[in-house]
Amino acid sequence: MPTVLEQLAASPVASPVASPADFPIAHAVRAGLTRTPKQLPPWLFYDQAGSLLFDQITELPEYYLTRVERALLAEHAPEMIAAAAEGHNLELIELGAGSADKTRTLLSAAVAHQGAVQYHPVDVSESALETACRRIECELPLVEARPLVADYTSQWTEDGRPRKEGSRKLLLWIGSSIGNFDPAAAVAVLQRIQQTMQPGDSLLLGVDLAPRAQGKTVAHLLAAYNDLAGVTAQFNLNLLVRLNRELAADFTPQAFVHRAVWNPQANRIEMHLESLARQAVRLEALGLTAHFEAGESIHTENSYKYSLDQAAALMAEAGFPVVQTWTEEQGWFALLLGQKI
Repeated sequence: MPTVLEQLAASPVASPVASPADFPIAHAVRAGLTRTPKQLPPWLFYDQAGSLLFDQITELPEYYLTRVERALLAEHAPEMIAAAAEGHNLELIELGAGSADKTRTLLSAAVAHQGAVQYHPVDVSESALETACRRIECELPLVEARPLVADYTSQWTEDGRPRKEGSRKLLLWIGSSIGNFDPAAAVAVLQRIQQTMQPGDSLLLGVDLAPRAQGKTVAHLLAAYNDLAGVTAQFNLNLLVRLNRELAADFTPQAFVHRAVWNPQANRIEMHLESLARQAVRLEALGLTAHFEAGESIHTENSYKYSLDQAAALMAEAGFPVVQTWTEEQGWFALLLGQKI
């Protein structure tokens, strides 16, 4: 059976659509492929196929992050909701919601706490949000889902609706998505969002913890981003398929290979698409030809890892001092609750 990537690569390349929705992609790709070294932002992963592939990644045996975080939520969601609410009703906002698979555990706990709940998932993938909202509203009829298709790093702001009197907001940034940003950029995103919130509002942050002398190792990290089944490789290479479709590019995905490496100086996993040969790629919609040497790569994603102290310091700098922390026995992953003062 052909893989998702092979099915998409075999599809006809659609003409680019000249609409404002394409401008962020055009700007990001032009900037990323004309810089040295070449780099593209990870939000480009999440077209419909990319979102489906990421859901597959979260179920892989090597990808411990989702499994461990899901277990933490299953065990502690009621106390997380209670700690954030402090006797008030909550509205939940989720950055990078995707399929919202793990979020349903928190939403169930919120419904048990207060009855009706408003939930605002924010994501760049419209198809993922549509699927998530349909499922949530079917399984949890007391949850009113109001999705927003946006890049929350630059576009998400308060929607202007007055909150219910006496209610609080709980901002969810789970799944270790904060790891995609360097620490300064992560603080900047959180500071901007914190400024739209009120004292008593909270942030629940998911953090993949750094390798330690015992237990979690670099080998565990590398396996999580380079699985034996090759799903992460498909996910990375699908970015090129998307550029072919949306920017009339002529990338040959088979001429690139997925690489995941550990950068000990920066304390992060890096994902790259490495060119297997010297080649030129035309992106017709941009009027641009990108040249690659053999071995040259496009840096497509970072995943920073933190100690608990580093994560707490980051949250405090952003204006959300930590009030409670949950981690599993092995200390591979943590959920931290911070509250705006």
